[in-house]
Amino acid sequence: SFTLDQCRFCGGSEGINITELYTHNFSFRANYQLTGIGTSKFICNCASMSARNRIFRELRTMQSEPLPNVAAGPIDEDLLTWRGVIVGPAGTPYENGQFDLRIQFPSDYPFKPPKLQFLTQIYHPNINSRGLICLDILQKQWSPALTISKVLLSLTSLLSEPNPDDPLVGDIGRQYKTNYREFVRLAREATRKYATAG
Repeated sequence: SFTLDQCRFCGGSEGINITELYTHNFSFRANYQLTGIGTSKFICNCASMSARNRIFRELRTMQSEPLPNVAAGPIDEDLLTWRGVIVGPAGTPYENGQFDLRIQFPSDYPFKPPKLQFLTQIYHPNINSRGLICLDILQKQWSPALTISKVLLSLTSLLSEPNPDDPLVGDIGRQYKTNYREFVRLAREATRKYATAG
């Protein structure tokens, strides 16, 4: 049976106690019901040592230097699988929406990029209906110098400034360029419907 001293994925008992990591940024997490982030007190070292150490350092940084309107952390004791939340930037059609993300780190991180997927439906030219994201730093422009914090900031910027010239959803990209007012209306409507509590 699973205990806080044993990984339910691999059964291993060597891991990291992360109790002290979850003492920061509680007000943001409470406001946006981030109950799945940081509830585990034990993280296994199933990933390669270098990936584990790098992800753990990034997790520590995110907790000690929280980003505005962004939160992320391991879902359970698997250090490679995180949940993230971005609050839609002010002055955009996504304002005040809560957009949930799944973040999956590869075992050879940071030499390969993490995979991010929107779990909350969003009307955006660079994010499709399955939550897949067209962002250069998650593909060909990935560099091991990038961090998950920088990726989440880039996603926030993408919500503020979509890139209709390199759309994942061509129809929305064309609409953004030719009928911006209608784009804003539909994006706001989707945000109210899918990303707003209540």
